[in-house]
Amino acid sequence: MATLKYLASLTNNQEFLSRRPNILIVDDQVITIQTLTQIFADDHEVFMATSGQKALEFCMKTPPDLILLDIMMPDMDGLEVCARLKQDELTADIPVLFVTSQNDSAEESRALMAGGIDFISKPVNPDVVRARVKTHITLKLQHDLLKELVFTDPLTGLPNRRSFDNSFDKEWRHCQRYGKPLAILMIDIDFFKQYNDHYGHQHGDICLAAVAACLDASFRRPHDVVARYGGEEFICLMSECELDAAVSKAETLLHAIIEQEIPHITSRVCEMITISIGVAATVPGNSQDQATLITAADKKLYAAKQAGRNRVES
Repeated sequence: MATLKYLASLTNNQEFLSRRPNILIVDDQVITIQTLTQIFADDHEVFMATSGQKALEFCMKTPPDLILLDIMMPDMDGLEVCARLKQDELTADIPVLFVTSQNDSAEESRALMAGGIDFISKPVNPDVVRARVKTHITLKLQHDLLKELVFTDPLTGLPNRRSFDNSFDKEWRHCQRYGKPLAILMIDIDFFKQYNDHYGHQHGDICLAAVAACLDASFRRPHDVVARYGGEEFICLMSECELDAAVSKAETLLHAIIEQEIPHITSRVCEMITISIGVAATVPGNSQDQATLITAADKKLYAAKQAGRNRVES
């Protein structure tokens, strides 16, 4: 459950910060890779790449916690590798420590200007490189934890509205670029005020968390986003999804919530918790904006409520 994962992140921060970090060593000299691997193998998951291109491909698939990067390499030097990493949203936050035989101030300046956070000269001193790596990895893990908390709804464990807005912007631009459809599902728990009034706000929080977990478990595609939009309202983002497919998914969600059998004796629809869903989809174009799609889905949610709730309108 998303809620349990979130609570675990709050109660096990030390475990999060003390897990075995992933380090990527990038160097065209095998002896350097072997030396650094011996230094870090006991306490880290160590990966290696012998060229800049291989390093970029690895980082796109499995972003490490830190990169030890040589500057002087054939085909693509470390400065270019670092610059490319910093240009991509997926890899921009990975700390890069340059490890190089060059030790003049001009070279160090170029390394830092390219986006590196530190500069270590060869031959490496094991104690020095170990201490610097420990410092930067600790900072990176703390940054990741803080980022997770900032973009997570504390009650449900789902992405919050700020996180959703970031994902929406990214997927909008993706679908706009490739001419793909983008769908939005606006979801509201039916008669939730009456639920809170009858069962109490503590049970209301439990209900919200249960609904959130059910919605989250119903999505499997990596680019789908389920977020808490506010109050008892949730929103789902489905990239590269036609309207018919989005409606089908909405119907599945409708039944999944009913199958949870959460009692709601003050509901005017059913003696169980139900939801209403508004669905809208579009192929983003230059003349459209994201607010238009949100508004369209919101209007359909209102239509679902007016039509009796516990239904999908699109």
